Amino acid sequence: MIQNRVIAINPGSTSTKVAVYVDKRVFFSKDIAHSVEELSNFSTITEQYEYRKSLILKELRAINLEENLVGAVVGRGGLVRPIPSGVYKVNKKMLSDLKSNLLGEHASNLGGLIAYELANLLPHAKAYIVDPIVVDEMQDIARITGHPSFERVSIFHALNHKAVGRQYAHSLGTEYEKLNLIIVHMGGGVSIGAHKKGKVIDVNNALDGEGPFSPERSGTLPIGALVRLCFSGLHTYKDIQKMLKGKGGYVAYLGTNNGREVATKAKKGDKKAKLIQKALGYQISKYIGEMSVVLNGKIDAIILTGGMANNIKLTNYIKSNVSFLAPVVLYAGEDEM
Repeated sequence: MIQNRVIAINPGSTSTKVAVYVDKRVFFSKDIAHSVEELSNFSTITEQYEYRKSLILKELRAINLEENLVGAVVGRGGLVRPIPSGVYKVNKKMLSDLKSNLLGEHASNLGGLIAYELANLLPHAKAYIVDPIVVDEMQDIARITGHPSFERVSIFHALNHKAVGRQYAHSLGTEYEKLNLIIVHMGGGVSIGAHKKGKVIDVNNALDGEGPFSPERSGTLPIGALVRLCFSGLHTYKDIQKMLKGKGGYVAYLGTNNGREVATKAKKGDKKAKLIQKALGYQISKYIGEMSVVLNGKIDAIILTGGMANNIKLTNYIKSNVSFLAPVVLYAGEDEM
């Protein structure tokens, strides 16, 4: 009996995606959205484990999955120790790191944990992660900050970056490893990477306060003002952490993490929604400019991807700012599953 079914699980900051593949064909796919109100019931992402797992199990039970034919359960990789791009079997050390939030909290930490538990419920399945968010291919010079107590680290949407990079290369009849690309993932977080011949040599830390803001993250903030706020006595450590990721960006300005809702309001003439949406595009454009310098201006394409790449107003604005650098290509949505 051939175990040719694969369950794919992708917990993101604003959704949980689950899919079943038979060989390379999509047999089932579901995108479960999570509102700010739903997630506000949990003080940490780790506490969302049972909630998200139960939603996944409910979807899989509804399709009468042939459990004997499942050979792998693959979760989106989370904040494990920095590793090269690739496929990794979930082991006990990885589980320990994910459970303890050793390197920080992120929804993708739940990917490996849920994949491991589901695999144990199935007779022949093994659990894996692929291209976790800590894929680290940065050049040494990119790690330097302005003080030796701090070092830039690689945390980004590696899974989708690599997937659309390969997909674009295939469309040209060439290989991802032969191209120089700037890839911009615009989802719950925004990551902008300089891909040089198959390696992401520089990228903003999309999780922990670097780069453009996003639907729920603050991105880079003025350092002096942030330090003063931290020591003002008005906020706890947890308050500040939530301000940086979870209650920043669109949530802080507009009270929602739903990019479609913001786009609709902007289209209907809401002045604040229009301004904040345009500011997001403005910041993304600036960071694309940064990465063009990293690649010495030798850029085969700029790829806009992620859920917010469906927003034509936003992508057209970014195109108008950066198309002089290289052709701008849209891969709306993501290819992480």
